[in-house]
Amino acid sequence: MKKNIKTFGSLLLVATFFLTIAGCSKFLDRQPLTATLNDLNQGALEAQSLGLYNTLRGYAGFSSLPWIDFHSIRDDDAQKGSSTTDGAEINTEFETFQYTKDDWATDTYWNDHFYMINLCNKELYWADSLKVTDPASVRNIGEAHFFRAYSFFELVKAYGQVPLINFYYTNAAAGNKPKATIADLYAQIDADLSAASTMLPLNWQVGGTNRYPGRLTSGAANTLWAQTYLFRQQWAKVVSLCNTVIGSGQYGLASNFTDIWKDGLNGAGKNGVESIFEMQANCGANGTNDNGQDGWGTSQNIRQGGATVAWNLGWGWNVPTQVLQNAWDSTDPRKSMTILYSGQFDGGPAQGGYGATLPPYAPGASLDQPYWNKKLYSDPSMRQYTGKINSNGGADWINHRILRYADVILMLAEASNELGDGATAAKNLELIRARARGGNAVLPAIPFTNQAQMRTAIKKERRWEFAMEGVRFYDLVRWTPATDGIDAPSALGSLGYQSKNALYPIPQPAINLSGGVLVQNPNY
Repeated sequence: MKKNIKTFGSLLLVATFFLTIAGCSKFLDRQPLTATLNDLNQGALEAQSLGLYNTLRGYAGFSSLPWIDFHSIRDDDAQKGSSTTDGAEINTEFETFQYTKDDWATDTYWNDHFYMINLCNKELYWADSLKVTDPASVRNIGEAHFFRAYSFFELVKAYGQVPLINFYYTNAAAGNKPKATIADLYAQIDADLSAASTMLPLNWQVGGTNRYPGRLTSGAANTLWAQTYLFRQQWAKVVSLCNTVIGSGQYGLASNFTDIWKDGLNGAGKNGVESIFEMQANCGANGTNDNGQDGWGTSQNIRQGGATVAWNLGWGWNVPTQVLQNAWDSTDPRKSMTILYSGQFDGGPAQGGYGATLPPYAPGASLDQPYWNKKLYSDPSMRQYTGKINSNGGADWINHRILRYADVILMLAEASNELGDGATAAKNLELIRARARGGNAVLPAIPFTNQAQMRTAIKKERRWEFAMEGVRFYDLVRWTPATDGIDAPSALGSLGYQSKNALYPIPQPAINLSGGVLVQNPNY
């Protein structure tokens, strides 16, 4: 809760700042008198663009518990974890689908995404006012288009129809809009990503060195765009965009699955060959230069209640369920690289571990869990280096992998199959399975037999490849209804899921603030 108060406090301070300088718009419309934009080493909007990355990293709706709640806790493979009293409301809201209209986490998710949209609108307003056309500023404009599209897409997935605020305003009444149609919202997303795809660079390489790790590229825009078409089942456009990303030659699959999640002193794993876009986080020696995220790594690390401080590494949220453990074939090497078991050896480096044995699980203990999310398992060398070895800010140096190349491969496989191209579907499915098997005699190749058979195989592969990454819930929703039993009602019905739960209710405070202009989602 303290983090939430901090977030809202920061929002108010920044909002006040922007409203203050808005009164100087006529002055800001003028070009510099003694210098030109060509004299600058960076774009005229560089500060605004960097502020968008900071918002992504620092606001909980993008990087901490609210994001985890919406994306991960709602599926059948993840549960809240921690103690029963820590965020007890989340169990009801997200694990049993008894959604609430007013809660700090749900309100924060809505507010933070619209806050980001407002920042993007302001940057684009300034860009239009300044009439900037230099290459660096154009890249900045592309970043604003991407983040606005990203925010709207997240809102559409979560709530369905939302207000389409695609303009900058300083008078609050101007921003009081009713919900837009899904078609209009996607039209805005398409326009933004089309612009971002054109304006963003292929990479940020200068002399063979990536000058700005984690900054957006055209590949990130095209990958996100493909995701939006995947949700709309516009398969041909998915294929085209995925092939564009693949054909760029900028990305590839990491040789070993565990390489993706490394976060040691040498930075291995961060911004690797498979990374298309990831949220950056860093921390120096003894906690210096701490540019960590607002709870991404810390919130999901081990927190054994009865153990010594050595295993009090985080808040213990977002842990694997017994359902995931039981459903996952143990011959799949990714299982032991994704699920970390209490009381067992962590598998060592070959399985994404560090050569430690975890404390045993004590059923009934306030914080103990039988399983943990190994993809966020913090490196002991980094704990010692940063001095962050407990739940108070520990592991906040871990990057959030938002877009990775494996998704491009599996999106291409799924869309190709739906278009009747079984050969391409099987070929790309095998790329993922071959990397997963790691040269072992497991996970045999799955040849194409028919469209239904391949569809089911791809669905299962997405579950194992992206387990605990916040992908499955929205996959299950977009696959509904399905004849193969892999959809939201089949997987989540026993937990209380109903068809209305595909969308979350709009926060009641937002409706109240609108004076009734906003209308609640159906059946809430």
